[in-house]
Amino acid sequence: MTKLKTLSSVVVVLLSTFLTQAVGQETRLKWFGHAAFSITTPNGKVLLIDPWLSNPSNPEAKDGRDPLAAISRVDYILLTHGHRDHVGDTVAIAQKTGALLISNPELAGNLVRLSEFPGKQAESDGIMGIGGEIKIADGEVTVAMTPAIHSSSVFNAKAGPNEPERAYGGNPAGFIIAIRNGPTFYHSGDTAYFKDMETIGENYSIDVALLNIGGHFGMEPKMAAKAALSVRAKITIPQHFGTFPGIAQNANDFAARVRKLKIGFYEMRPGETISFRGRLLVKR
Repeated sequence: MTKLKTLSSVVVVLLSTFLTQAVGQETRLKWFGHAAFSITTPNGKVLLIDPWLSNPSNPEAKDGRDPLAAISRVDYILLTHGHRDHVGDTVAIAQKTGALLISNPELAGNLVRLSEFPGKQAESDGIMGIGGEIKIADGEVTVAMTPAIHSSSVFNAKAGPNEPERAYGGNPAGFIIAIRNGPTFYHSGDTAYFKDMETIGENYSIDVALLNIGGHFGMEPKMAAKAALSVRAKITIPQHFGTFPGIAQNANDFAARVRKLKIGFYEMRPGETISFRGRLLVKR
């Protein structure tokens, strides 16, 4: 009986260890609405992309709540371009968390000069250009900056008689975010479709494409579906829709088109988190 109890205890310990390690191996993706996502790596590093957390779709920003209140850790902030619905709450988050900036140099410089982004957090290898590739998070994450066809300007908090309302935001971009022992994401930013998206699919094995589908300011659903095909995405997740008038209010058209192309589709709800075990989506 004693030996049986001892064996049982060992099994419990081993199972507990396995479950703890399994949870630690997960990559988590959260959508805050619009183009704002967080990625938490298996080692616990947190990346925020285009963090307009105060957007009206985010349930954490409703009823007068502060969406930044729950933000305790951010290691990196990735900005595709300078428009206010993408820069969003970047400065406040950086001031609160000490997160390093990943963006083009013109956008970084004008955020520091005009919006009080902490200067030291914009002085790293994360200040990069289209075509560049860097490793961050102690090598756990590879980030590549990809082209986007759009525009980019920084809202000037110091606008006045001698300061224009907008400043140059550099070239708009998208990002490849490859997690070691995890999925590879493509965030399209707010781009139009362009034929060279095929090159992205040729050079990276895209597990999840986070594609702007809202139209008017970027890809319409028809061209977003074409983008999913061009980058050879295994799963598509729509973003940049339903946030304000003038853009698509739902993902129905996009969903029908990508399913017809036999490409995986998953529509996240604002505030939802999904998980990946390795490169496999395991939790919805």
